[in-house]
Amino acid sequence: MTEANAGPETPQNNTIYINNLNEKIKIEELKKSLHAVFSQFGKILEVFAAKTLKHKGQAWVVFEDLSSASNALRQMQGFPFYDKPMRIQYAKAKSDIIAKADGTFVPREKRKRHEDKGNKKRKDQNDANLAGMGLNPAYPGAYGATPIPYPGGLKSMVPEAPAPPNNILFIQNLPNETTPMMLQMLFLQYPGFKEVRMVETKPGIAFVEYGDEMQSTVAMQALQGFKITPQNPMLITYAKK
Repeated sequence: MTEANAGPETPQNNTIYINNLNEKIKIEELKKSLHAVFSQFGKILEVFAAKTLKHKGQAWVVFEDLSSASNALRQMQGFPFYDKPMRIQYAKAKSDIIAKADGTFVPREKRKRHEDKGNKKRKDQNDANLAGMGLNPAYPGAYGATPIPYPGGLKSMVPEAPAPPNNILFIQNLPNETTPMMLQMLFLQYPGFKEVRMVETKPGIAFVEYGDEMQSTVAMQALQGFKITPQNPMLITYAKK
């Protein structure tokens, strides 16, 4: 069921519904990129996108907390994602994951339309329920999945002497499944962005170029420690020239 005509009266929800997405992007890459862009707002439980014609150009992102969903909706509305502005609203129905966590889950064949009374959830019960549910991670390295260790660990990647400020950033400790497009979506949010460069033979690192060092510094400060997956906080320094 499409939600394209859901109006602003749709009640707040842990799940956001996104449409006007680029239909040429493969589903798995789309889900990874959505996770990368939206994980800055809070813990994501699931990213759902279907291959069916009916659901093309649409996706759902389920956050653990309502405040995360609200911030994501407000701040990412109209964000140019794969050259198309995202249209975001709250999903009409509560995600099954959230419904199971707060005890209001009803199997679809028995489900009736009714307003959920009292949206209070006990976080400790939430965590216990979620842990026992065997959530499907959105992609390898997502919450609950096995982290991909970086060869040599974090220490071996830290440069001996920091390079002086310049317009190119050196990004380290990226998960192996990171794509240039995922990084572009993150760094494009900051003024002066020019390009992302990755080296195929060296997974886990990238270079991001800005117009000048002031612009690169703003991006560095904003995204330092950003986690594309929970196990991989970005390490950002100025590139050596």
